[in-house]
Amino acid sequence: MILFILLSNNLISIVYYCALNNIVTYYNQVFYHFCKQLRFTGVYNNTTKYRYAIMKYRLFCFTRLNDFTSFLTRRVLLIACFSFVIINSFAQTPDTNKLFVPIARDTANKAADYFTIKQCIDYALQHEPYINKALIGVDVAHATNAINLSGWLPQVNADGDLVHYIQQSSNGTTVPTGGTTTTTGGTSGTTTGGTTGTTTGTSATTTRTTYGNTFVPELQVSQAIFSPSLLYASKSAPFYIQQAQQVSDSTKIFIVSTVSKSFYNVLLTLEQINVLKEDTARLGRSLRDSYHQYVGGIVDETDYEEAEISLNNSKAQLKQANENVVPEYATLKQYMGYPPGKQFDVNFDTLQMMRDIRVDTAQQLDYEKRIEVQQVKTQIALQNQLVNYYRTSFLPTVSAFFNYDLDFESNRASDLFNSSYPTSLIGLSVSIPIFTGFYRTNNLRKARLQERQLDWDAVDLKSQIYSQYTSALANYKGNFYNLELLQKNVTLAKRVYFVVQLQYKQGIVAYLNVITAESNLISSEISYLNALFTVLSNKIDLEKSMGTITY
Repeated sequence: MILFILLSNNLISIVYYCALNNIVTYYNQVFYHFCKQLRFTGVYNNTTKYRYAIMKYRLFCFTRLNDFTSFLTRRVLLIACFSFVIINSFAQTPDTNKLFVPIARDTANKAADYFTIKQCIDYALQHEPYINKALIGVDVAHATNAINLSGWLPQVNADGDLVHYIQQSSNGTTVPTGGTTTTTGGTSGTTTGGTTGTTTGTSATTTRTTYGNTFVPELQVSQAIFSPSLLYASKSAPFYIQQAQQVSDSTKIFIVSTVSKSFYNVLLTLEQINVLKEDTARLGRSLRDSYHQYVGGIVDETDYEEAEISLNNSKAQLKQANENVVPEYATLKQYMGYPPGKQFDVNFDTLQMMRDIRVDTAQQLDYEKRIEVQQVKTQIALQNQLVNYYRTSFLPTVSAFFNYDLDFESNRASDLFNSSYPTSLIGLSVSIPIFTGFYRTNNLRKARLQERQLDWDAVDLKSQIYSQYTSALANYKGNFYNLELLQKNVTLAKRVYFVVQLQYKQGIVAYLNVITAESNLISSEISYLNALFTVLSNKIDLEKSMGTITY
């Protein structure tokens, strides 16, 4: 290092001399304009006296310094200046490789939860109302199928009639008389051996009469053997379960995409707040520097006022960003199903986020991965089962049945259950629709037309999916390229602002250059953050259009 300094002795002297001449020339111009303004306005008070004395003294010092002829002195001073500039640059040069500024945590609220994007999605899949409704829908489909298929099981019914006759006819009444049967008919008299009247036989027979109280319980059992409606219910049952499960999957995909985008929106606003805080701090320092320079008579009053204007604008943007983060948190809570009264903070891994930002754009679109295509196919399958049902609904309905009756009769209510008369039977029931007013044929025609509608829905859905895919792919590619350029702009803007700030402090450039550099820096940082989270959202849209979202 010492050898390098000695070898560059002449070059350092020339550079030192040129720099010192530029400074002296600059202060000569400033002193000239100040004197000219003083003569023009005619204002000569204590402030102007102070500024005039300061400027004259600085000009005198730089002029005397320029008269130094000692080469050793100039070399030592120049080495000290360059050392100070180098150390200052290393100490103040911003880290352009740093992407995010850590979000300030609320240390007072120790009970607050910290959620990553994966934890937000997992919480939403368990607590979001639409997800739970969709999961209940699957259970409802199972219950509905169980109801529709219950007709294949035996149907057992029991009923009974308890009757008390208030008035009844006495014609044709028989009463039990042991081994003798007495018949009361339409003729009078008594005959023996088969004549009309009272007949006495040698065999004992049990006869019945019309009683005033009866109770007839009945047991009915039926079993379906063949039924077109039950056959349709059996074949369509798996498709109804599949349809309900697809609705649940579609809801999960929607929740994953909306929660992810809402999470990125919250994170974007928080990062903008951090950038605006840095900008406000920078502008505050610039305001203080310009004020002291204005008091010292180095700069004009407009530099101080322009610095204050820039600071006020940055404060307004910071206030608006702080207000915007509240409704964005509320939106994220809504998609997560998170209680509104509880609070949580977002947590993220910068390196993982940058790794996950890339997508294989060469991957081909597979329509079968889209949940919408799967849903349309399920609807077509259900409609096909309905067509087959109406096509075969002319077939007979066959079922077997068994009935068992037990009659209790008595003239006295207390003796009703003393005797009973059982009756049982078994049979086969067949029902054939012969003419239903063209009900079956019209329904068959309607079902076939609806099936053709679903075919056209499938064609239209593929066109929509392709349009969504190409749009999402174009947005992702364009915004990703824009992100790379804006990242370079941020690096350049930070470097330019740092250099311009040094030049302004040395009095080389005007404060307008500082304002321009500051404006370019904050615009580059905000634009970069917007582009970054736009690319992350575009990635979600692209994965959704390709049907590759996992949950």
